[in-house]
Amino acid sequence: MALPPDPGAALRQSFAVRVGRAGGRWQVDLLAADADDELPVLERALGEPGPAEWPGPFVLVVDSRLYFVVLRHGPGGMVRALISDASFQEWLLAAEVVERYGIEVQTGTTIDDAFDDDEQGWPGGDLDVFADAGLPADELGRLLDADDLWADEMVLRIAERLGFAAELTAVAAP
Repeated sequence: MALPPDPGAALRQSFAVRVGRAGGRWQVDLLAADADDELPVLERALGEPGPAEWPGPFVLVVDSRLYFVVLRHGPGGMVRALISDASFQEWLLAAEVVERYGIEVQTGTTIDDAFDDDEQGWPGGDLDVFADAGLPADELGRLLDADDLWADEMVLRIAERLGFAAELTAVAAP
């Protein structure tokens, strides 16, 4: 189910990028113009853990403007994962992320009954994924609770907050 194009959108409806810093500058590389890549492909794109300086590379994936996924190396090279809305279990990438990283979801829920009283799904995984960059879990959580933003708009706000919005827009614009 693809959404109709949004002529006012700053980013594509679906995309995957790898974000990192090289020489003190942000670098954003487009991995896919759509988000149908499977999780192992995205994990390989994350690469090996780099030096201890922040930020290590991370992968951002927006799937059909409905949800996004962040993958980033954590301590000891383990992969940290965040999904903006874990209720999208009927979507391949969402289901893979939830299963692989042990993200807790309510058993037996589907996208039709997984929403809370405010008609929102729920984020899952590591809400502290950007805390060391100055985007703490509570602030990220408020952004993820914004029911007036699509996933690509949330990712753009994160990029603005962390300082790589221009680089992201340059590679992921429609």
